[in-house]
Amino acid sequence: MIVVMSPNATKKNLENVLKKLEKLNLRTHLSEGEDRTIVGVIGDKKIIANLEMEMMAGVEKTVRITEKYKLVSRDFHPLDTIIDVDGVKIGGEKIVVMAGPCAVESLEQLRETAQAVKSCGAEILRGGAFKPRTSPYDFQGLGEEGLKLLRKVADEFGMKVVTEIVDRSDLELVENYADILQVGARNMQNFQMLKALGESKKPVMLKRGLSATISEWLNAAEYIMSGGNENVIFCERGIRTYETFTRNTLDLSAVAAIKELSHLPIVVDPSHGTGRRTMIAPMSKAAIAAGADALMIEVHPHPEVALSDGNQSLTPESFKNLMNDLNGIAKAVGKTL
Repeated sequence: MIVVMSPNATKKNLENVLKKLEKLNLRTHLSEGEDRTIVGVIGDKKIIANLEMEMMAGVEKTVRITEKYKLVSRDFHPLDTIIDVDGVKIGGEKIVVMAGPCAVESLEQLRETAQAVKSCGAEILRGGAFKPRTSPYDFQGLGEEGLKLLRKVADEFGMKVVTEIVDRSDLELVENYADILQVGARNMQNFQMLKALGESKKPVMLKRGLSATISEWLNAAEYIMSGGNENVIFCERGIRTYETFTRNTLDLSAVAAIKELSHLPIVVDPSHGTGRRTMIAPMSKAAIAAGADALMIEVHPHPEVALSDGNQSLTPESFKNLMNDLNGIAKAVGKTL
């Protein structure tokens, strides 16, 4: 439920509302806008069902939220949330670009990539240290050594790090090196991991599951937020359909859906979303036009010899051309790159 305060409600009115809710052991979430202050209420459904708040001074109305996700809902928090990653803000007027190799292979490979993408405007270095692969015989990543390389190179070029956590037991380890913890598609409904991430102080980027509905995705984010971590970022990376030309079907309607249903920012990953190098540029442009707050793009200095996903990785030169092209699209939707 949300309690909508009237425009002329006083500070004392708001304090009285919060005190009443807290006495009933209900959790509250305050959203203060220019015209309205909204109090989100979470807790025992029976208590909430019997709440009568309209008679309290300063209360304009109450609205019942029927969705199971509350903290994630835009009804609960009407204003857009901006996630501040140590100075890099995701969800604001600036389109943030995350770029780097699918997998960390060596210091030289990572340094060459980071230098190239940073010079073009990327602010966050992506790279996998732990790689959950479909085949057990494929390259599985460098583990902690890969994390060390990511942190070393990112610091060298003044970038932030986003990397995937694949096992709950690795949480503390990955937290030591990463600025954003990425939950991969295969782990979107790993609820024990999501609960653990709810206790983390680091922002979490939640990728959509291979066959997940929008509702399932939103509820997965609710697991994290209900644990206390409100710094959640959605990432659309394509879903599995009957189409075989692309690796996945990049669902850009999900961007508009998330913007309507949630206040949290959303990233689009056109590399995994298509699996085709030639489709990354048009899908990146379309993602910005659809309202994406950030892009995550795979870049490798030598894709032809990449140990993971070379077919969907741009060369530094191609990435540079793409970044130049994206400037115009960003301006057209009132944003900057």
